[in-house]
Amino acid sequence: MFNVQPIGRLRTPWATTSDCPRNGRRADPPPLCHVELDPAYIDGLHSIEGYTHLILLYWLDRATKPEMIFTPPRDTEPRGVFATRTPRRPNPIGLSVVKFEAIERPGVLAVRYLDCVDGTPLIDIKPYLPTTDSEPEASMGFQRR
Repeated sequence: MFNVQPIGRLRTPWATTSDCPRNGRRADPPPLCHVELDPAYIDGLHSIEGYTHLILLYWLDRATKPEMIFTPPRDTEPRGVFATRTPRRPNPIGLSVVKFEAIERPGVLAVRYLDCVDGTPLIDIKPYLPTTDSEPEASMGFQRR
Protein backbone atom coordinates (compact mmCIF):
# COMPACT_ATOMS: atom_id res chain seq x y z
CA MET A 1 0.00 0.00 0.00
CA PHE A 2 0.94 3.61 -0.33
CA ASN A 3 -0.44 6.84 0.97
CA VAL A 4 -1.50 9.89 -1.04
CA GLN A 5 -2.04 13.15 0.83
CA PRO A 6 -3.92 16.15 -0.57
CA ILE A 7 -1.84 19.27 -1.13
CA GLY A 8 -4.83 21.60 -1.30
CA ARG A 9 -8.39 22.01 -2.57
CA LEU A 10 -10.01 22.98 -5.85
CA ARG A 11 -12.62 25.73 -5.75
CA THR A 12 -15.28 25.66 -8.46
CA PRO A 13 -18.85 26.94 -8.83
CA TRP A 14 -20.30 23.38 -8.75
CA ALA A 15 -21.76 22.00 -5.51
CA THR A 16 -22.64 18.51 -6.76
CA THR A 17 -21.37 16.10 -9.39
CA SER A 18 -24.57 16.59 -11.40
CA ASP A 19 -23.82 20.35 -11.53
CA CYS A 20 -20.38 19.79 -13.10
CA PRO A 21 -19.88 20.08 -16.84
CA ARG A 22 -18.99 16.76 -18.46
CA ASN A 23 -15.80 18.38 -19.70
CA GLY A 24 -14.39 21.69 -18.44
CA ARG A 25 -13.88 22.89 -21.99
CA ARG A 26 -17.62 22.63 -22.66
CA ALA A 27 -18.61 25.20 -20.02
CA ASP A 28 -19.50 28.37 -21.90
CA PRO A 29 -18.05 30.67 -20.82
CA PRO A 30 -15.49 28.71 -18.78
CA PRO A 31 -15.72 30.02 -15.21
CA LEU A 32 -12.74 31.17 -13.21
CA CYS A 33 -11.85 28.46 -10.69
CA HIS A 34 -9.18 28.39 -7.99
CA VAL A 35 -6.46 26.08 -6.77
CA GLU A 36 -5.86 26.64 -3.06
CA LEU A 37 -2.62 25.08 -1.84
CA ASP A 38 -2.01 24.15 1.76
CA PRO A 39 0.66 26.48 3.26
CA ALA A 40 3.30 23.71 3.40
CA TYR A 41 3.32 23.50 -0.42
CA ILE A 42 3.30 27.17 -1.46
CA ASP A 43 7.07 27.25 -2.08
CA GLY A 44 6.52 24.59 -4.74
CA LEU A 45 4.91 27.26 -6.96
CA HIS A 46 8.27 29.03 -7.42
CA SER A 47 8.80 29.69 -11.19
CA ILE A 48 5.31 28.55 -12.24
CA GLU A 49 4.43 32.01 -13.61
CA GLY A 50 5.73 31.37 -17.14
CA TYR A 51 3.35 28.52 -17.95
CA THR A 52 0.04 29.04 -19.75
CA HIS A 53 -1.43 25.64 -18.89
CA LEU A 54 -1.12 23.23 -15.98
CA ILE A 55 -2.05 19.60 -15.35
CA LEU A 56 -4.04 19.16 -12.15
CA LEU A 57 -4.41 15.72 -10.56
CA TYR A 58 -7.14 15.38 -7.98
CA TRP A 59 -9.06 12.79 -5.98
CA LEU A 60 -12.69 12.39 -7.02
CA ASP A 61 -13.84 11.90 -3.45
CA ARG A 62 -17.54 11.83 -4.35
CA ALA A 63 -17.33 9.22 -7.10
CA THR A 64 -19.55 6.19 -6.72
CA LYS A 65 -18.22 2.62 -6.66
CA PRO A 66 -16.13 1.48 -9.64
CA GLU A 67 -17.72 -0.21 -12.63
CA MET A 68 -15.35 -2.23 -14.82
CA ILE A 69 -17.82 -2.28 -17.74
CA PHE A 70 -20.65 0.18 -18.30
CA THR A 71 -22.37 2.08 -21.10
CA PRO A 72 -21.19 5.71 -21.09
CA PRO A 73 -23.65 8.58 -21.56
CA ARG A 74 -24.30 9.30 -25.23
CA ASP A 75 -23.03 5.83 -26.21
CA THR A 76 -24.85 2.62 -27.09
CA GLU A 77 -22.12 0.07 -26.38
CA PRO A 78 -20.62 -1.15 -23.11
CA ARG A 79 -17.03 0.03 -22.52
CA GLY A 80 -14.29 -0.88 -20.09
CA VAL A 81 -13.51 1.68 -17.39
CA PHE A 82 -9.96 2.11 -18.71
CA ALA A 83 -11.29 3.06 -22.15
CA THR A 84 -13.24 5.98 -20.65
CA ARG A 85 -12.80 9.07 -18.49
CA THR A 86 -15.47 8.10 -15.95
CA PRO A 87 -14.90 9.04 -12.30
CA ARG A 88 -16.13 5.57 -11.26
CA ARG A 89 -12.65 4.03 -11.23
CA PRO A 90 -10.73 1.72 -8.90
CA ASN A 91 -8.65 4.77 -7.90
CA PRO A 92 -10.81 7.83 -8.65
CA ILE A 93 -8.02 10.12 -9.83
CA GLY A 94 -9.13 13.08 -11.93
CA LEU A 95 -6.95 14.92 -14.41
CA SER A 96 -7.54 18.28 -16.06
CA VAL A 97 -5.41 20.39 -18.32
CA VAL A 98 -6.31 23.91 -17.21
CA LYS A 99 -5.53 27.38 -18.48
CA PHE A 100 -3.41 29.10 -15.87
CA GLU A 101 -4.61 32.69 -15.50
CA ALA A 102 -2.67 34.08 -12.52
CA ILE A 103 -1.40 33.71 -9.00
CA GLU A 104 -4.09 35.70 -7.21
CA ARG A 105 -2.34 35.64 -3.85
CA PRO A 106 0.23 33.35 -2.21
CA GLY A 107 -0.92 29.76 -2.65
CA VAL A 108 -3.99 30.57 -4.77
CA LEU A 109 -3.97 30.03 -8.53
CA ALA A 110 -6.73 31.20 -10.86
CA VAL A 111 -7.48 28.65 -13.62
CA ARG A 112 -10.12 27.80 -16.22
CA TYR A 113 -11.46 24.49 -17.64
CA LEU A 114 -11.92 22.55 -14.42
CA ASP A 115 -14.81 20.08 -14.22
CA CYS A 116 -14.97 18.95 -10.59
CA VAL A 117 -17.01 19.65 -7.47
CA ASP A 118 -16.07 22.53 -5.17
CA GLY A 119 -13.69 21.35 -2.44
CA THR A 120 -12.23 18.43 -4.42
CA PRO A 121 -8.86 17.37 -2.90
CA LEU A 122 -5.85 18.33 -5.03
CA ILE A 123 -3.12 15.67 -5.36
CA ASP A 124 -0.55 17.36 -7.62
CA ILE A 125 0.21 20.17 -10.07
CA LYS A 126 2.44 19.71 -13.09
CA PRO A 127 3.30 22.12 -15.91
CA TYR A 128 1.69 21.26 -19.22
CA LEU A 129 4.38 20.93 -21.88
CA PRO A 130 3.02 20.85 -25.44
CA THR A 131 6.19 19.19 -26.72
CA THR A 132 5.78 16.33 -24.22
CA ASP A 133 2.08 16.16 -23.34
CA SER A 134 0.45 16.23 -26.76
CA GLU A 135 0.74 14.11 -29.86
CA PRO A 136 -0.97 15.32 -33.05
CA GLU A 137 -1.27 11.75 -34.35
CA ALA A 138 -2.94 10.36 -31.20
CA SER A 139 -6.10 8.33 -31.80
CA MET A 140 -9.28 8.89 -29.79
CA GLY A 141 -10.24 5.20 -29.87
CA PHE A 142 -13.99 4.57 -29.99
CA GLN A 143 -14.57 8.32 -29.40
CA ARG A 144 -13.51 9.25 -32.96
CA ARG A 145 -16.89 10.75 -33.68
